[in-house]
Amino acid sequence: MHPDIATSIANLRDRIDSWRAADETIALVPTMGALHSGHLQLVELAAERCDRVVVSIFVNPTQFGPEEDFSRYPRRPEADLEALARVGVPLVFAPSAEEMYPAGYATTVKVGGPSEGLESDFRPHFFEGVATVVSKLLISCFPDEAVFGEKDYQQLLVVRRLVSDLRLPTRIVAAPTAREADGLALSSRNAYLSAEERRKAPLIYSSLQEAAEALRAGAPVASTVNDVKERLSEAGFRVDYISLRHSETLQPLAELSNGPGRLLAAAWLGGTRLIDNIAV
Repeated sequence: MHPDIATSIANLRDRIDSWRAADETIALVPTMGALHSGHLQLVELAAERCDRVVVSIFVNPTQFGPEEDFSRYPRRPEADLEALARVGVPLVFAPSAEEMYPAGYATTVKVGGPSEGLESDFRPHFFEGVATVVSKLLISCFPDEAVFGEKDYQQLLVVRRLVSDLRLPTRIVAAPTAREADGLALSSRNAYLSAEERRKAPLIYSSLQEAAEALRAGAPVASTVNDVKERLSEAGFRVDYISLRHSETLQPLAELSNGPGRLLAAAWLGGTRLIDNIAV
């Protein structure tokens, strides 16, 4: 049996109001659909923590640049609903773009701090789009908790900053990055990879692992990061960034002793942009 589907904020709130009247707690798992097992792990974590789980499915146009993959981003609504039915999700929020961004909308949300640098250097539009849609989703249902994956680590910290700054009554829960057996971080965009690219893709994770081990052993940050860039470039990746950052502020770290640290990476393999990160 498929989950119920709310396509309007009014319908979403009506359903949530009935749960609140029964004194049930609510978790939100925001997604853009094309669900994989990593998404379902987020749902399972949410279900462990709260009585009811809402999964939103919305490919948010405002976080895509004009040259990015909004039009070809994978969309599999029937498969998504079947997957969510298997894990017992009772309600899906699947709004239209017009519901989320009504005609004449003129309000966006911009977060500073952890949004600066890294992804913003290459996708300057991205975090304003994310912050705006996440604000809309949280205000639409005011969940007790919302679950985000650590794979999008900078996004996670931006959302935490947003919720803290706006005093929204939602606890942001981080879920560990879900991976394939060979270490590749699960992502809907992995479907873009050719067979040969898929074979190479786990090199990002293994390179980050080796770099983390070297840093813990006292290796210099700059040369260790450069080694990762060179290794990936030689394997055919086009690297956007490899960077050691403070895991709570995302400020650059010149030395691991100034941590806790997080290694973050973004690189292109063919026409697919892959991101990953690990704690150091």
